Amino acid sequence: MPVPTPRLLTLPRWSAVAAVGLALGGLVSASAAPAARAAVIDDPVGVTTSDAAIELRALGSYETGLFDQSAAEIVAHHPATQRLFSVNAHAGQVTVLDVEDPGAPRRLFALETANVTAADGSSVPASAVANSVAVREDGLVAVAVESNPKTEAGWLVFFDAATDGTALGAVRVGALPDMVTFTPDGARAVVADEGEPDDDYTVDPEGDVAVVDLPGSVTAPGQDAVRIADFHAFEAEGALPEGVRVFTGIEGSDHPVSRNLEPEYVTVSDDGTTAWVTLQEANSVAVVDLDAAEVTEIRSLGSKDFSVEGQGIDPSDKDAGIDIRTVPVRGLYMPDGITSYAAGGETYLLTANEGDAREWGDYEEPVRVKDLGEDGVAPLCDDAPAAGRTADDDLGRLDVSRASGLAADGSCYEELFAFGARSFSIWTADGEQVFDSGDDFEQITADVAPDTFNSDHGESSFESRSDAKGPEPESVVVGTVGDRTYAFVGLERVGGIMAYDITDPTDATFVQYLNNRDFSVSAEDAIDDGATPAEAVRAAGDLGPEGLAFISATDSPTGEAMLAVGNEVSGSTTLYAIDGPAAVEAPARGAISDDNARDGVRGGDYTVSVDLWWGQNATQVRLTENGDVVATRNLVDATPAAQHVEFDVADRADGTYEYGCELVNAAGTTDCRTHTVRVTEAAPATPRLSHDNHDQDGEYTLRADLWWGTNATAWTLLEDGEPVSSGDLTDGTPSAQHVEVPLTGRTAGKHTYQIVFSNHLGDTESKELTVRVR
Repeated sequence: MPVPTPRLLTLPRWSAVAAVGLALGGLVSASAAPAARAAVIDDPVGVTTSDAAIELRALGSYETGLFDQSAAEIVAHHPATQRLFSVNAHAGQVTVLDVEDPGAPRRLFALETANVTAADGSSVPASAVANSVAVREDGLVAVAVESNPKTEAGWLVFFDAATDGTALGAVRVGALPDMVTFTPDGARAVVADEGEPDDDYTVDPEGDVAVVDLPGSVTAPGQDAVRIADFHAFEAEGALPEGVRVFTGIEGSDHPVSRNLEPEYVTVSDDGTTAWVTLQEANSVAVVDLDAAEVTEIRSLGSKDFSVEGQGIDPSDKDAGIDIRTVPVRGLYMPDGITSYAAGGETYLLTANEGDAREWGDYEEPVRVKDLGEDGVAPLCDDAPAAGRTADDDLGRLDVSRASGLAADGSCYEELFAFGARSFSIWTADGEQVFDSGDDFEQITADVAPDTFNSDHGESSFESRSDAKGPEPESVVVGTVGDRTYAFVGLERVGGIMAYDITDPTDATFVQYLNNRDFSVSAEDAIDDGATPAEAVRAAGDLGPEGLAFISATDSPTGEAMLAVGNEVSGSTTLYAIDGPAAVEAPARGAISDDNARDGVRGGDYTVSVDLWWGQNATQVRLTENGDVVATRNLVDATPAAQHVEFDVADRADGTYEYGCELVNAAGTTDCRTHTVRVTEAAPATPRLSHDNHDQDGEYTLRADLWWGTNATAWTLLEDGEPVSSGDLTDGTPSAQHVEVPLTGRTAGKHTYQIVFSNHLGDTESKELTVRVR
């Protein structure tokens, strides 16, 4: 049957955006990071502003040894276990890394999604593709898995982060679940079901957002926990807002709007009630009410005017060199990654404006400007701003949309719309843009790596992406370091991370660009010349950053904020330190105290506290017991405010314990004064045994009483040296405990009794009690 040719049903609404890029004065060259291991480059490409309060620094990288196999995509960190989860997409699994030492990430095992049985009775096939991973605070892991074929319903597969990879179960969601995240309270998982058509464009499933209510424990939910927020409410004529890019679908299919809209990425409000979902090809964002599991709004993002100073692009790969300039073209934002944060009591959205075209079946939306007017494509209108500018070294090579910018009668193109904005943007929750990075990304990368400006990821090249989407900002995350908030943006093609201070969302400022890539090595060429993929990517460094995860200082294994990056093309997962302002001096001296004997009992369970009352703060504290480090805790530097840390100590037998601590920051280490804890009552207090056999017959009750002190959790009664009864007790130290044991049929004579009260630290026997029976 013939493959239908899509056409755009609605023209994009565009709005002028003021030039809000920034001057690039005050830049200084980034210092080379020291050699570490694997794909950490000795001399990375980068630049840092002279007044930067933070600086990214590559620490270590884990390599799969695979090239261009989507072997490291989305990453998620679990602080309690210091495990990092990295999606190996086409293997259908998630690599689990130990990042306790971030300079040497170590593979532990992989979470296997194949053959997991879902709550609806379906089974995940071995050919399924893992797309995304998220980890809840308590260790519940959710992996979004697409089916084979991708047009069928996919799964959300659940694991326990602390185990060795045993699956907990799965639920069925929509077609091609592309991204999963948890609400901040962990009560729900939210899944973007992209619903892409097949390559022949004969099957096109609906896109939707799955809202999954989760149990409070580390277990998988049932299928009835899944609710689907669809786009059916926008099918009626006039229901779709102006500017949302929707194409004609497969002839005769129902819900054509729903089948066109393809949810890509999700961010959730702090209160967990609202999700914002990018609809990349539609150049829109959907707003989802999570309580109702309902899409309440779709917003077109409009377009960026590349003719405004500070918002220009280099549009050609065939011009004389780097030429970032204003051009009469508009850029459709078409974001991939989205995230959100709060500033000044308001919620703001951040988008990485990558761009993506519709290319299914025989239909290809991109067309070069010089090819307009050929092969059935309408020409430029004679009075269009870009008329006459079709030379290769001007606009001729630039990919633009054949679906956008047409005159009302379809005869010619009044305007040109390119894919992506080559920037990141900040928007209010209501959709008003308050910041865009303008032409920063191209200006900065041109300055620090002019010989490989707008390079592709697989091979080192010059200007090979200028005619397409330039650096391609793919993903964005937000994190707080000290009292400042930062955005980190991954550039998929040329590579590297852009860092911006977004504390004031209306006045974001560039801080650093760092690219852990060696452009002297072209991975594709090296493999063609006989190198193994592992050798090529180890030499080339990180290629194609796809997923980012910010790790706060309190969650980090080092006590310093970090950034984890999954690199799709090089198959590497890299960890970066985010160095904050250097401490001017070592920490002030701390004091140690304990709460043992506060209840009058010197037992084996107590809390040791470390207090730094005032002065230069620490970023890490190490607690020692009898000279050995027994616990480490990361701290946030809020100099000169007080710092307080509590360590729970348990299961100490009777004895003397000397505690010390080391307070650490970048300037040095300060020892605390030592503190001694004496444990003298770890085992239960002594119980007293009594009886009521006053008539000396063979039936009586023995009573054991622990009047006060360390409690027992179990008891055993001995009669003439042999156990005759036992039971459990509830520990309510130092409250009293009481046990009664009725005995019958005792033979005449003398019987000796003793009761043993026990806990995990020892046993305590009562005095012997003699009972005579006539």
